[in-house]
Amino acid sequence: MRIKKFKILGLISAIAAMAQMPAQAAEGMWMPQQLPQIASGLRAAGLKIEPSRLSQLTEFPMGAVVSLGGCTASFVSPQGLIVTNHHCAYGSIQYNTSAQRDLLKDGFLAASLTEELPAEPGSRVYVTVAVTDVSAQVLDRKVQALRGKARFDAIEAIQKRLTADCEADAGHRCEVSSFYGGSQYQLIKQLELRDIRLVHAPALGVGLFGGDADNWMWPRHTGDYSFYRAYVGPDGRPADFSPDNKPFEPKHHLKLARQPLKEGDFVMVAGYPGHTNRHRLPAEVDFTFSEWQPSHIRLMGEQLALIKAATAGRRDAEIALADRVAGISNGHKNMQGQQASFERSDILARKSQGFADLKRWVAADAGRQARYGADLAQVERLLAQRQEIVRAELLLDYVAPQLLDTARSLYQHAQQQALPDAQRKPGFQARDSLAFSQSLETLQRRYDEPVDQGLSAHFFAQYLALPAAQLNQPLLAALGLQPGMIEAAIKARLSPIYSGSQLQQQTERMAWLTRDVAAFKASDDSLIKAAVALYADDETREARDKELSGQIGQAYAGTMRALIAYKASQGEVVYPDANSTLRVAYGHVQGRKGAVDGADWQAFTTLRGIAAKHTGEGEFNAPAPQLAAIKARQFDDYKVASLDSVPVNFLATLDTTGGNSGSPVLNDRAELVGLLFDGTLDSVIDSWDFDAKRSRSICLDARYMLWQMKVVDKAERLLREMKVL
Repeated sequence: MRIKKFKILGLISAIAAMAQMPAQAAEGMWMPQQLPQIASGLRAAGLKIEPSRLSQLTEFPMGAVVSLGGCTASFVSPQGLIVTNHHCAYGSIQYNTSAQRDLLKDGFLAASLTEELPAEPGSRVYVTVAVTDVSAQVLDRKVQALRGKARFDAIEAIQKRLTADCEADAGHRCEVSSFYGGSQYQLIKQLELRDIRLVHAPALGVGLFGGDADNWMWPRHTGDYSFYRAYVGPDGRPADFSPDNKPFEPKHHLKLARQPLKEGDFVMVAGYPGHTNRHRLPAEVDFTFSEWQPSHIRLMGEQLALIKAATAGRRDAEIALADRVAGISNGHKNMQGQQASFERSDILARKSQGFADLKRWVAADAGRQARYGADLAQVERLLAQRQEIVRAELLLDYVAPQLLDTARSLYQHAQQQALPDAQRKPGFQARDSLAFSQSLETLQRRYDEPVDQGLSAHFFAQYLALPAAQLNQPLLAALGLQPGMIEAAIKARLSPIYSGSQLQQQTERMAWLTRDVAAFKASDDSLIKAAVALYADDETREARDKELSGQIGQAYAGTMRALIAYKASQGEVVYPDANSTLRVAYGHVQGRKGAVDGADWQAFTTLRGIAAKHTGEGEFNAPAPQLAAIKARQFDDYKVASLDSVPVNFLATLDTTGGNSGSPVLNDRAELVGLLFDGTLDSVIDSWDFDAKRSRSICLDARYMLWQMKVVDKAERLLREMKVL
C-alpha cells in the first residue's frame, strides 16, 4: 500500500469511526486493548488463539510486530531478522545503489552478517512496549479553560513533558497520540532500534513487478518483500551503527505457517495504519474532493512528467530521484482512485444527512445542547477559515527549491538551539537531533539540481500568475521574483541563487548544524540569506496556524464527543480512526464477484501470471532465472494442487490503509502467511468510507516469497534462520 502521506495544512485529523459489530465484520482497525471487547466476533470469524493474547503488547504475537516509521514490519527470527515490503525498503535499496552496483535492478543478498549493508540514514525500528492513557494529564482544568494558540501551546508543552519523562528510560522513543478528536490521549512507549541493515531484496523485476501500471490493480503478481536486520550495541542496548554491534534478540518472532492457506480462511493483520478519515465533517469531504485533491492530482502529474523528462538518459539522476518518483506516483494513483470512487458515490449526501441527524439529536435535548451545541455551531465556521488559507497557499508546497527548505530548517534549528530543550519546537529538541542530521546526509543521494530547478521554475510560473494580493510577498522578495513572471525569466532569476549556495555539498550542510544565529545572519550563501529573510514570515504564518488549529481542535473534540454519544445511544461500538498507532484488523481470504471490470476476481494469482505478463521491458521485466524456473515447473514444496502452481498474491477482506504496508498477515493461529502491500483501486476510498462488500486488500503470499528465495535467489542462509529449511 504505497501511499505518500499528504496533509491538509492545519486540519485536525478525523477521529472516530463508528461500526456495528456483526459476527464476521471486516470493518475496524482495532486498538489491541479493545480486542477482548470484540472477542466473540473474532472467534466467530475463525480465530483459534485466545483473543485476549492479542491485547498483550509485549507477548506473542504482538511483540513481534514493529513500526518502521511509515511502514510496518515483523521479526521472523531470534536474530533480529525483519521482513517487510520491498517498497518499504526501497529507500535503503536506492541509497545503496549506484550505476556501478545497481541493487535496485539486480537485487541484493548478503552472504553473511558482515555483508549486510547499513540502511539509509535515519532508518529506525520501533517496538511498542507500553500504552498509557494520559487524557487527564493533557486535558487538565487549565487546558480546558484556554482557547486558540494558548490551548495549542499548553497541550504541546504537556505532551513534551510527558515524552521527556518517558524517554528518561534510555533507548526508547515516546509519543503522545490523540484519539477521538483530541478528547483522549495515550502515551506510546517504543524501543527505538537505530542500527538497521539491509539483508535481502529481490530484483526489481520481482519486488516491483508490474510497477505503476499494476499498482492498486488486480490481478497482481508482485513479490513485494525485503529483509532488514536490527542490531544493538555489545551491551544489548540500542546503538548507532558500529562494526562491533550484534544482532538484536527480540523476545518474540513470527513463525511461517505450515498449514496451507486457502480461500475462506480467517486472516488478520497487525500494523501501524496511518490515517483514516471516516468521520470527516461534510464540509471537509466537499472541500477535499471538489478542490484540494483534484488540484494535487494535477500538480503531482506535472511533477512526474517533468522529472521523467529531466532524468531521461541520466541513470545517476534516475537513481537519485527513484524513491521520490515512487512516492509521488503512488500518491498520484491513490488520489485518482479515490476521486473516481467518490464521483460515482453518494458519500457526501450520506455524510451531510448523518451530520444533520447529529445536530437534530443534540438540539432535541437541553442538556445535550448545553454540552455540544456551541462546538457544533463553531466547527464548520472555523474549518471554512482554514480552507481559505489552504486554497491560497496550496502551491507553496511545490514552488520552493528543495535546498531552500533545507536552509529554512537549518536556520530554525539554530534559533531553537538557543532555547532550553523543553522550550524548543517538536522536531528540534535534543531527541530529534540525530534524525535531523541523518536527513541532511540522506539528501546527498536524493537530490538532482537540474530537476529541482526545473520543478521550481515550472510551479513558480503558475504561482506568480495568481492575483498579486494572494501571493506571499516575503517569499517573492527573498528570491527576487515578481508577479506575472514567465518560466524563462524565473529560471534566469533562480539560477544565481542555486549557484550562489554551497548547500549542495554535504560537508557544508552538516557544518551549519553547529553554527549559531549570528553566523546565519552574516552568511553570503544565497539560500541561507533567503532563509534568514523568510524567518519572520514563517513564524507569523506558524502562529496563525496554531491559533486557528487550537480553536478548531477544541470545537472538533466537542463535535466528536457529541458523535460518540449519539452513536452510543444507537448501540453502536466505537473504534478510533487510524493515527499511526498499533491496530489489528481481521477478515478472510476472499475473491470478488463482478468487480469493476465486470469480471470475477479469483482469490489467488499464480506464477503463470508472471510469465504471461512478462514483456522483457519496463515494469514487466521478470528476471531470466525466475522465468526459467517457472517454465521448468520447479515448484519445490510450494505448489498448490488446486492452482497447479505456486500462489503469488491473494485478496482478503481486511480493513487497512497506508502505513499497513509490510504488515504481517497472520492465520487463525497467528502464524505468518503473507505480507499486506496494497489495496484495489476502487477500495482506496475506504479511508473515507468503508464498504465491506467492495473492499479488498492485496497480500503477498508467503509461499511465493519462500519459493523465490529458495528456488531462484538461493537464500538458504535466511531460510535456515527462519526455520523453513
